[in-house]
Amino acid sequence: MRIAFHTPLNPLGDAGVSGDRRMARQLVAALESLGHAVEPVGAPKTYFREADPARFASVATEAARLRDALLAGYEAGKPQPDLWFTYHNYYRSPDFLGPDIAAALGIPYVTAESSDSPRRATGPWAAQTAVVRQGLAAGDVHFFFTDRDRQGLEPWRSEGTALLPLPPFVAPGPEPARRADPSGLPRLITVAMMRDGAKLQSYLTLARLLDRCRNEDWTLSVIGDGPCRAEIAVAFAGLPEGRISWCGQLDRSAIQAELGQHDIFLWPGIGEAYGLVYLEAQAAGLPVVAFDSGGVAETVRAGETALLVSEHDEKALAAALTSLLRDKELRDSMGAAARRFILAERTPARAAERLAEGLALALQHRGAKLQSSSGKASP
Repeated sequence: MRIAFHTPLNPLGDAGVSGDRRMARQLVAALESLGHAVEPVGAPKTYFREADPARFASVATEAARLRDALLAGYEAGKPQPDLWFTYHNYYRSPDFLGPDIAAALGIPYVTAESSDSPRRATGPWAAQTAVVRQGLAAGDVHFFFTDRDRQGLEPWRSEGTALLPLPPFVAPGPEPARRADPSGLPRLITVAMMRDGAKLQSYLTLARLLDRCRNEDWTLSVIGDGPCRAEIAVAFAGLPEGRISWCGQLDRSAIQAELGQHDIFLWPGIGEAYGLVYLEAQAAGLPVVAFDSGGVAETVRAGETALLVSEHDEKALAAALTSLLRDKELRDSMGAAARRFILAERTPARAAERLAEGLALALQHRGAKLQSSSGKASP
């Protein structure tokens, strides 16, 4: 099939670093592995930092113009898509294009990682939420990454709209060749952008956590950069000298190499939607220590590949970390289980199988809707 692939949050070719950009590219690769021709939709970013009515009106107007231009192009002979696929339709980046274009062309409308929140349906975000819900109602299949998203989507499940699980996935690298640390200290690693909001709160929590464990043996490598780097550095300044290595921002291959040279992946993960980095760490054979926050639990096997504790319980998080620091055999066994889990359950090949099932169902649903609509229109 020819698939129109729409990413309202960030254009597919955007050079920025984030989990959603990475997941969008992985979805495209998985769809292409099934033999489909995936064509990114040339649309501007529609992210709303604030619920600005004037900007909403402007974005909606421009989106309507683009929609009409795309439809005119298809009518004039431009190859039409056989299916429309939107990634990440939610209140801050609603899909203004897909539902109308799919309806006009009579093609399936599919989304991945859509979400809905009743509390956004009234108040300042009501207009954006209404656009999101138009897509939820129009969908033939919605793939959800986490059970939390599934719960929000349940009101939109119907005979013609399926909700299907698509667990977060990554392409694992080769088996890491580990080397012994000359110091003999367990090596912790974290990977996260240094920006305001939940990421900053996780870094500040991490600094307090390590202070609780200052008398244990460990070193920490920090991969990441961003506007809050100076504030984060201050938070870590009171830790014992020589324990922290600041690696800055690295590309994916370098991150994979670094993960393979460490023993534990440590990141509190406050408010994480799910966190691809937890999958990357497990693929490299590392056990995870984190809060049971957001969708983190969807990326691990708690108790087998990861130690998760209740969000914001820093004492429990320190205890979990300490148990791994003091038990090399436990670290090694959990790390081996982590890599097995990724290779068995969370690869692009497994994701492609689930996508194939969902696309086939979307075609069935759209066909039934068209047939029903045609029957109603007949005299």
